[in-house]
Formats: sequence, structure tokens, C-alpha cells
Amino acid sequence: MHRIEIEHLTKYYGKSLVLDNVNLTVGVHEVVCLIGASGSGKSTLLRCINDLVPFDEGVVKLDGVSIHDERFAARELYKRIGIVFQSYNLFPHMTVLDNITLAPRRVHQISRTESEAYAHELLELFGLDGFADSYPEQLSGGQQQRVAIIRAMANRPDVLMLDEVTAALDPELIGGVLDVIKNLREQGMTMLIVTHEMGFARDVADRVCFLDGGRILEEASPETLFSRPENPRTRQFLQRIIEAGRL
Repeated sequence: MHRIEIEHLTKYYGKSLVLDNVNLTVGVHEVVCLIGASGSGKSTLLRCINDLVPFDEGVVKLDGVSIHDERFAARELYKRIGIVFQSYNLFPHMTVLDNITLAPRRVHQISRTESEAYAHELLELFGLDGFADSYPEQLSGGQQQRVAIIRAMANRPDVLMLDEVTAALDPELIGGVLDVIKNLREQGMTMLIVTHEMGFARDVADRVCFLDGGRILEEASPETLFSRPENPRTRQFLQRIIEAGRL
């Protein structure tokens, strides 16, 4: 089982309340999308889940064990809960292959032969095997984002979190990255995804959560939330999305 449980999670930045008593469970092989306006707490929530950002109250559990339990060293936690950001953060002086295999080899002590073999499997799976010896500057934005996702996958995470991974891409590049994520869903990867792509959330998510002011105001299946939202604030948000032609 690879289940995330978030209970009463509260986070302040100074006096500003960013996450307000958030409760959420992401089940095994489930894909949950987080939507909402900028500043609603979505990205902060992801960072709290794998302890990149400390939180003030509440608990986050992986398979029933708190991420702050002594059984979880940071290294083990980052391996089991991978995260990909909208900025690719690839090392410019390293080839694609070296970017992907760095953590498995240096952090998790996997041999070069094994880590490179798995990297090539992932590159082939996502249509990039011919770029193993390329440098990031030689790739398009969409290709770099796919490499960033592959780099996270190379640690064989139990849960993958994606934070607006298409936000920095040109429109024609977005489709390729979204296809990669759909591929991961078909493989049964447990995922928590922050996205502004409403059509994608509708297609890929098992559940969609609408955040506003650091709280989950509504969560439901994509069909229900996008077609019959109950909360007035959700309806207002989606109406603006529709008017902008994004749903």
C-alpha cells in the first residue's frame, strides 16, 4: 500500500495562515488533482507532504506512519515521495543520463550499471532515449520537463507529486507532458497533482479538490465537481475558468 493521509495540517508563514486545518487522503493508485487560484495553498501543501517545508500543526502519514517518525530518514522519505516542480531544475553541466542517475547512485547507493539501465528504460518509455547524452540546453522545454519527471521516477517513488509541471511551457509543448502523466496513471502510479489545466484534471483525476484560502472547500469526482459544484466559491472559480475558455 502507498497511501497518503493528511490530518489537520496547518501552516503559517509568519502571521499569514497558508494552510488551514487541511484533511486529505490519497489512496493506493489514486490520482488526486488540486485546483484553485494562485495563493490558495496548493503548492505549499505538496511541499509539506514530503517535508520540504515544515508545518505548524497536524500530521502527514505514509502508509500509516508519520513522516516525522524515526523510521523515516529524510533520504528515505524523498525516495518514496517524489516531487516535480514547474521549473525543471536540471543540472546544466550534466547530461540527461547523469541528471537522471545522480540521486540513485549518490544518495541511494545504486550501482551505475543498474541506475543507467533503468534510466534508459524510462527514457525509452517517454520517447527520449535518443537524448541520453544530450545536455539540458539542447532540449526543448517540454523535453526538459519530461526529463525532470523521469528523474523523479528514477528513484522508484511510491507516490509522485507534480506541481504545475506545464505552467512554464509553450502551449504546443503541454500535450506531450500531459501524455506522460496519463501514461503514469495507466501504470498505477499514486499521484497528487497541482494543475491549472482543468481539462487535464477532468480526464486524469479520480478526485479533484478545490482549495481556497488554504482550505479544501470541495472535493468530488471530476464529473461531479466540474458539472455540479456545490460550494458557491467553487462555482465562481469554475465560471471564471469557463469564461476564459479553459474548460
